[in-house]
Amino acid sequence: MIDPTSSPATPAFLNHDRPPVPDIVVPRGVLPFHLEEQPVRGRLVRLGALADALLGRHSQHPTVLKLMGEALALTAALATALKYKGSFSLQAKGNGPVTMLLADCTDGGALRGTAKVDAEKLDALLAEHPQPSAKQLLGDGYLAFTCDQGPDMDRYQGIVAIEGDSLASMTGAYFENSEQLKSQVWLACGRSLSGWRASALVIERVAADGGIGAALDSEAHEEAWRTAQILASTVTPAELLDDALTPDQLLHRLFHAEGVAAAGARALSFGCRCSRARLASVLESFGQEDLDHMAEAGAITMTCEFCAVDFRFDRAEVRGQAGRA
Repeated sequence: MIDPTSSPATPAFLNHDRPPVPDIVVPRGVLPFHLEEQPVRGRLVRLGALADALLGRHSQHPTVLKLMGEALALTAALATALKYKGSFSLQAKGNGPVTMLLADCTDGGALRGTAKVDAEKLDALLAEHPQPSAKQLLGDGYLAFTCDQGPDMDRYQGIVAIEGDSLASMTGAYFENSEQLKSQVWLACGRSLSGWRASALVIERVAADGGIGAALDSEAHEEAWRTAQILASTVTPAELLDDALTPDQLLHRLFHAEGVAAAGARALSFGCRCSRARLASVLESFGQEDLDHMAEAGAITMTCEFCAVDFRFDRAEVRGQAGRA
């Protein structure tokens, strides 16, 4: 197989081969569940070794990687709650050290993420706060949730100001205020001897007319939701990240008294979608002078911001704007 990161004989615009990235699939990465006869449903996300494959390729500070891991787990949880064809993304932009945070997941479970960092701001923050919150890392800005089903479909996007100390609280506030959906989120990301791990637990209150729990009166409906919140809040980061504790075991530990039922697990995979063809199309949008400035020793190197793979293009092969017929 020809290495797509080098300059092969095949023209770049025809080379759609994936770069040499980990071929990792977590068969039960997302486990949906509901509480029997209760107005509560949710999803438990366990990225497992996929978290290490995604985060380990980025040369960011561990504090930034932890935030990225939480964003990846959260995006997987939210994406698999929707019925769509395309991609679902979470993007945060602010004036803090992490100027941009992005994670997206396709309808098939292909997951990827990246972050842009102002190194000077991050050093200054860490000097004062060794373990900064998500709010301190992101600063003031916005959080956007986008469902993109391709050019032939309308793109749905919800935007909210960054509020709350954690990514979990920011998301809960968004859904309660923007979607009129009561939900609560727990996120965890950390590095162990096995590498990076990331997880998410999301519970949602089903509307009274949604079928589940329809026989309950309003007071019982509210009490069932409060009970689910109390039980879910007992989960610890250690439990969420423990490879030895299976998703089914964790859900049983949390909700067995309420009759938890899980079904329809979803797979997650390493989801970078870069190729020489994609990056070549980006280079072709630049003018000749810009391309000359990018070139070193007769070649232009582009690094995919998601998988950190370097793609090398011979400068003579890149036509650019002025070189088009």
